[in-house]
Amino acid sequence: MLTTECFCTHLRRAARGVTRHYDDALERFGINVAQFSLLRNIQRLDQPSISSLAEAVGLDRSTLGRNLRVLETAGLVELAEGEDLRNRLVRVTPEGCQRLQVALPVWESAQQQLLEKVGAERRDALFATLELLE
Repeated sequence: MLTTECFCTHLRRAARGVTRHYDDALERFGINVAQFSLLRNIQRLDQPSISSLAEAVGLDRSTLGRNLRVLETAGLVELAEGEDLRNRLVRVTPEGCQRLQVALPVWESAQQQLLEKVGAERRDALFATLELLE
């Protein structure tokens, strides 16, 4: 691999490696880590609007919409009309809840593996640095 002093290159390489780690763990559940994270956020926010979900996860509405369509087609989420007809709500279906329930221990194991590799002190420093860059 070429060496570089570019922040962006190092962050993108690391992000791809971490994503691959979680995706490999979650593959048998038919979801990737981005989908898992989105499902967990929808569940935690308890039927958020598309706008509030987009803001919470840091995605623009069109990107979020594409991701939601994939989950909707898979039967993991459903969209419902909100109080205002212009605003749609997102909820995790029973199938989505089941998928999250069986995938969560595997995600937790993947998380623990990374923690063991990096260590708590480095993790905390990394999180602080990433928050600064955000």
